[in-house]
Amino acid sequence: MLQHAPALLLAVPMLGAFATPLIGRLGAGIRNAWAVLAMLCTLLVAIVLATDVLSNGTIVYAFGAAAPNLSVPLDSGGIPIRIVFTVDAMSAFMALFASIVGSAVLLYSLKSQSRNSGQDGYYALLLLLTVGILGMVCTGDLFNFFVFLEINSLAGAALVAYRVDKGVAVEAGLKYAVLSTLGGLLVLFAIALLYGQYDALNIAMIASRMQFTLLDKVALVMLIVALAMKAGAVPMHFWTPDAYSMAPSAVTAFLVVASQASLYGVFRVVFSLYGQALDCLTVGWVLIILGVLSMFVGVTMAIPQKDVKRLMAYHAVSQTGYMLLGVGVGVAVLGNQDLLTAYGRIAMEGGIFHIINHAMYKGLLFLTAGAIFYRTGTRNLNKLGGLGHSMKWTMVFFMIGALAIAGIPPFNGFASKLMIYESVFLFNPLLSIIAMVVSILTLASFVKVFHSIFMGPKLPEYADVREVPAPMLIGMGILALFVILFGIFPQQVVDLLITPAAAALIDQGGYIASVLGGA
Repeated sequence: MLQHAPALLLAVPMLGAFATPLIGRLGAGIRNAWAVLAMLCTLLVAIVLATDVLSNGTIVYAFGAAAPNLSVPLDSGGIPIRIVFTVDAMSAFMALFASIVGSAVLLYSLKSQSRNSGQDGYYALLLLLTVGILGMVCTGDLFNFFVFLEINSLAGAALVAYRVDKGVAVEAGLKYAVLSTLGGLLVLFAIALLYGQYDALNIAMIASRMQFTLLDKVALVMLIVALAMKAGAVPMHFWTPDAYSMAPSAVTAFLVVASQASLYGVFRVVFSLYGQALDCLTVGWVLIILGVLSMFVGVTMAIPQKDVKRLMAYHAVSQTGYMLLGVGVGVAVLGNQDLLTAYGRIAMEGGIFHIINHAMYKGLLFLTAGAIFYRTGTRNLNKLGGLGHSMKWTMVFFMIGALAIAGIPPFNGFASKLMIYESVFLFNPLLSIIAMVVSILTLASFVKVFHSIFMGPKLPEYADVREVPAPMLIGMGILALFVILFGIFPQQVVDLLITPAAAALIDQGGYIASVLGGA
């Protein structure tokens, strides 16, 4: 099993997705058990794969080869010609947390979606979205990255429109699909430009031949614009509030991970595909500016919102800015070993740590919003109030997520933000101050939301409201547990997962050698 773990990581959820409509004919209970089994098996494979990568280094897997670890066949002239997965510590890290969030989301969905029709399609699409995310973060081939990006986009658009909601959700799904198609076309054009120059699609092979010509620069701009748009970074964030607010809350929590897979794509392109060939300072500042814009615009747009999910969607845009800021500083000093050692590496680790922390607490917050909608039927903050009397567990989970996103200790958001504040301050104090101000505004925003939803006397229209069912509490509890544990033991998480992931991104030579070294 260990040797074929990269293949199983896709095969398990793919089998789960395609078989779900058939198994659904046997009954809802059997279908739900099948979907949970498929997702838990995917999580198990991700744990096995991550353990292997962290213990033994990057795994290269060639699909269909007699020896899967031989990425370059002896008679291919030194060119990888099969579908090749290159799973380094960064890929394993992404696959692991995507599987954890996917499992929590699926458990939550068992009850939150039980009132809706079309659940066979819902679970099939959720598992298909998992395939798209895992494929994007594990593939070592640009064209297959595009294929998995399209799977991600199609499944995501269908899930956004799943609830219909008088056509509003369909409109949001259509907008998501159109913008995803536009982004996909840009990625495809960029891949065509690179293939035309280097006769290769494998990332390591193109990186080894990279000349950074004018066409390479055009391809780089296309890739960053398309993937930053999919990640929801300002100024390409306009799809995010509609899609995040109209999708079922469980789907929204997983769309956050889908967006982060695109952010992973930006980092993989910058570090592994282009690497030292870049004008690092210029590209680093592009990422930093995108990050600062995302932080500031996201939080200022969130504050006046009355729809709790739309408010959270703008905060998701804002939090993406922290990741871009941290990694952007790392890129800016990539060519200077002294500065990279002094603070660039820590800034990158802070940005990468914030990816997993954001997935946990933002996923948790969206699930609490879904719990509130499940019981009250509204997301309007002006119509809510006093729910702390009857939904105590949901209130506690909301508080954990809200304190984490605001960067309050001892929760996980504080740990990653502190790494970003300290390292970015050494690069440019003004950027660090902006990041801290945004955190203060985030705290103020969530204090308002907490007061609007949970405080005050019990409202007559919600007199019969009670806590949500156990599967929804378990889904929220899993994410809340990680939010607390990652906040209490941040150094252990950094040492185990984050530092190897950052090192793998920086080491372009090691990435290339892991694929081409087998020739």
